[in-house]
Amino acid sequence: MIRRSLTISLAVFALSALASSQTLEPPKAGKPEIFKEADLRPGMRGVAWTVFSGTRPEPVPVEILGIEKNMWGPRQDVILARMDGKAIRTNVAGGMSGSPVYIDGKLVGAVALRISVFSPDAICGITPIELMLQVNEFDKSRPADASNPDRPRTAASTLAAPMPSLDPMLANVLSASGSPALSLTPIETPLAFAGFSDRALASFAPLFNRLGMVAVAAGGASSTIREARPAPGWQNSLLPGDAVTLALVSGDMSVTGMCTVTYNDGSHVLACGHSFFNLGPADIPMAKGEVITTLASSYQPNKIGNATEVVGALRQDRHSAILGTLGATAGVVPVNVKIRAFDESSHLQSERDLRFSVFVHQKWTPYLMMLTLFNSIESLNEFAEESTYRLHGQIELDGQPNLDISTMQAPGEMPVPAPMLLATWWGERFNRLYLNPIDSPRIKSVNATIDLLPDRRSAAIDTAWISSSEAPAGATLTGKVFLRPYRGERVARDFAVTLPAGLAKGKYQILLSDADTLNRVQNAASFADPNMGISQTISLLNQERSNNRLYVSLVSPSPTLFYGDKSLPALPPSVMNVMQTGRSASRHLPSSAESVSEQGSIPFDSVVNGSYALQIQVK
Repeated sequence: MIRRSLTISLAVFALSALASSQTLEPPKAGKPEIFKEADLRPGMRGVAWTVFSGTRPEPVPVEILGIEKNMWGPRQDVILARMDGKAIRTNVAGGMSGSPVYIDGKLVGAVALRISVFSPDAICGITPIELMLQVNEFDKSRPADASNPDRPRTAASTLAAPMPSLDPMLANVLSASGSPALSLTPIETPLAFAGFSDRALASFAPLFNRLGMVAVAAGGASSTIREARPAPGWQNSLLPGDAVTLALVSGDMSVTGMCTVTYNDGSHVLACGHSFFNLGPADIPMAKGEVITTLASSYQPNKIGNATEVVGALRQDRHSAILGTLGATAGVVPVNVKIRAFDESSHLQSERDLRFSVFVHQKWTPYLMMLTLFNSIESLNEFAEESTYRLHGQIELDGQPNLDISTMQAPGEMPVPAPMLLATWWGERFNRLYLNPIDSPRIKSVNATIDLLPDRRSAAIDTAWISSSEAPAGATLTGKVFLRPYRGERVARDFAVTLPAGLAKGKYQILLSDADTLNRVQNAASFADPNMGISQTISLLNQERSNNRLYVSLVSPSPTLFYGDKSLPALPPSVMNVMQTGRSASRHLPSSAESVSEQGSIPFDSVVNGSYALQIQVK
């Protein structure tokens, strides 16, 4: 009888709690009263607000268990609580980060951590709102543990071993950072990849996973946020408990991260209860979100949803929260990629245009440019392992000359697919711009055309001969160079070299080479110069030779000095010593023991590799 009465009492309590929660209205914008951490006691009951499906937040009963001291850091506590209601089924899911918790109508903080994905109890950690409100008071300095592609974040936000910034193939073989089974860890942020192939996700997702993101394939409505301008009605958006998304990439393909709004004072919002990438000052389009469903899983519960329309910009990405400004516009780089597929007869088979935007950051923009280019190729039906890719395009900059880019990429014998090699080359162009130690580039637009050619097109320089190994200055020498293409007959091309009038007597070389041979020395010199500004970097990139040409050069034994984007060949030793001595205190001037003077080039519709040198004597 007693047991029956207890059961009835519990049922009545549950029904009354349910009825009470159904009468609650989601929180509104405005500065709420703060429930101070010092006033919390175990057993106190409150309510959290989060979106399980759609766009309307739902109440979730919460019971305070206690306070875990110094969990976030020195004098940075975490409030331990148990979630009830729907959270019993879903557990503490990815995307719930930032869900506001109230007691007696006063804001306690944000759901931000979970203790174990396998626990039958929905135990969460709450970041105190007092700690989150500090974000707007920080200076504009960038935190030392910001998470970039070359610096993954561990669960405790400590520095990890450096990773190459443009090497997702290496990221695949690195295991994710582990965490003790019973420690509170930040709730993973679902990172939705819309319009990406399985192969692109498999190649790039491991790095995002190491940064505390759960990379998931998803649909996306982010084609509407390509320009990152706030949509009408932004003033009434992102209320506490709403889903908020950050658009790293938006348009025909998108990469968006989702969490929950904790606080909205009418012009600024705080969300997540932990960092996104911990970038410090940031500039990322901030959009509303809709949740399709909340996946209930004992291993990886997550919200699955879409970005809808931009309503502001993320301005601060800090340890305890992210802060955004409603109505603000974040800077993005508009990208247009045209993909053309040709058949064996060089007839155009298909063509499509992709348009998207990438958020601006010195480390992340190059990596995302690499990701999106790789995906642009991988998602084509015309893709084939033996395809060759011909790329040309232009990067338009504000206040600087445009950067013209051109290259070809053919499959090789390495276990790295050609699209990944091309994407790495592409990303490295942006890496050199954004990591410039003097200036930051202001990119207005990026336009690229990629031609897919149906076979492997590469040719290696085999041998060569010249009409005479002795000649006076001013004479013209003729010769023939032979190249061996992949699975084809040897190819011969004629060339001519006119020796400069007044050339000193002595031994020289006629160098027949690919572009890399000539670019290598100049690039190495530029990397050794820490004082090279963005204008000089653009000039050097525009001077790079294209790898679908064979270059004919005259090599002399006199040294070359490199000064910024300028090459000073055949300098007398006395002049070189004066220049080196005069600049040694503030700037190192790299040099080469030889001088290379380009005399001409021969175009090919394939990638040219290798080099061959012919010795000549000037009489």
